[in-house]
Amino acid sequence: MRVLIIEDEVRLAGTLQDLMELNGYTADVSHDGEAGLDNALSGIYDVVLLDVMLPKLDGFGVLKRLRAAGNAVPVLMLTARDQVSDKVEGLDCGADYYLTKPFDPKELLACVRALVRRQPEIRNPDTLEFGGLRLEKSAFTLSCGERSVRLSRKEFDIMELLMRNRNLVITKESLLLKVWGYESDAEDNNVEVYISFLRKKLSHLHAAVKIRTIRMVGYCLEAEEG
Repeated sequence: MRVLIIEDEVRLAGTLQDLMELNGYTADVSHDGEAGLDNALSGIYDVVLLDVMLPKLDGFGVLKRLRAAGNAVPVLMLTARDQVSDKVEGLDCGADYYLTKPFDPKELLACVRALVRRQPEIRNPDTLEFGGLRLEKSAFTLSCGERSVRLSRKEFDIMELLMRNRNLVITKESLLLKVWGYESDAEDNNVEVYISFLRKKLSHLHAAVKIRTIRMVGYCLEAEEG
């Protein structure tokens, strides 16, 4: 799961990014409202942590434009402004929750988990099963029957996307954005290399699930019949 942190205080942004990554999330940071809005509109994020007081475009402006564009990504607003009127404005702009600084890291993580649970497509994030395969986030393992292999972070993220969208085609562009990030220099070849790694591991597991290449488009996870 990918989180976008829009926070202009560099030290706090780094702390939040470390906190997210220590708890199994992939996190990107934007330090001003315009850059944050641009990244949020990419559609690759599952949750946005949004500060109110931002340069170039404040958090309320970011949120209004995000919702006006039809983007429904869950947004947790973070701010030192604790006036009821500010909270009301944030919620009316489309925020899903409003957390006042300073906050306890445990409370922040609980809020993120609550927002995740509201999204049917990413519920039960710790374990996924398909065609006899079992993907476990807590151990970063992929299993089939009695066999099991450990995955790297990018292998896991790619496999998670494929399993959550089983039988659907995932484009290379989507994989690059979701796994490598909006500002990465990674190219199609990077995706192809990791798909090759995963295919070898599926073969080692004797899995009935295969990653099929859709020429010039992307990949699809399919379970063989019988």
